[in-house]
Amino acid sequence: MASTRDNGTQARPQVHDAFDNPPKGPVGVHRGPRSLSVRALPYLLVLVLAMLCGLGVWAAVSGSLPWQQTHTDASRVISSHLPKRSASSSASSSATATDQASQEQTSKPSSQSPSASASSSSPAPVVNRGTQVTVINGTRVTGYAGNKRQVLVNAGYTAVTASNPQGALPGVSTVRYRNEADKATAQEVANLLGITQVEQSSVASTPVEAILMQ
Repeated sequence: MASTRDNGTQARPQVHDAFDNPPKGPVGVHRGPRSLSVRALPYLLVLVLAMLCGLGVWAAVSGSLPWQQTHTDASRVISSHLPKRSASSSASSSATATDQASQEQTSKPSSQSPSASASSSSPAPVVNRGTQVTVINGTRVTGYAGNKRQVLVNAGYTAVTASNPQGALPGVSTVRYRNEADKATAQEVANLLGITQVEQSSVASTPVEAILMQ
């Protein structure tokens, strides 16, 4: 039988349902605690989007990305520290190359012909005071050729003779010589007698002849 209360009323029996013993953990709209990485993910996404937007604005304004600008600046700094060649160093390099070329040209064997070498090695004409010299008087002054002959003898000439003209005479005083070897002797005779005209001639009566004219 059902029990009764003190006041005489009949007590109701207790009825248990599913809500009297709720399950453990979140139920319905309630959630449990989330991890740190899950909570930080939205902030990371916002940060990445902000950086991308900043790069886009930088590229639009400067025309290049930040790391490209850094590379360009580094190239300028390196080029500014490189040594520069001055005009004087270029000139000295050119002078050195010219000197080397001259030395190489000098060191090469000479390509002169044998005849040229022989002519350059031949001795220069010398004065021979033993050469036969004739002094011809083309003036009207008697004994003039003898006086000039004595000038040559006093200078050391040993084969000098005085003579009268035998053929055509030049217009001015002239010293003639036959061969090239007598050129130096004829030039000295002209200097001793004060004559400026010296020429080689095959019609000279002796190796050297001095024709005295007024």
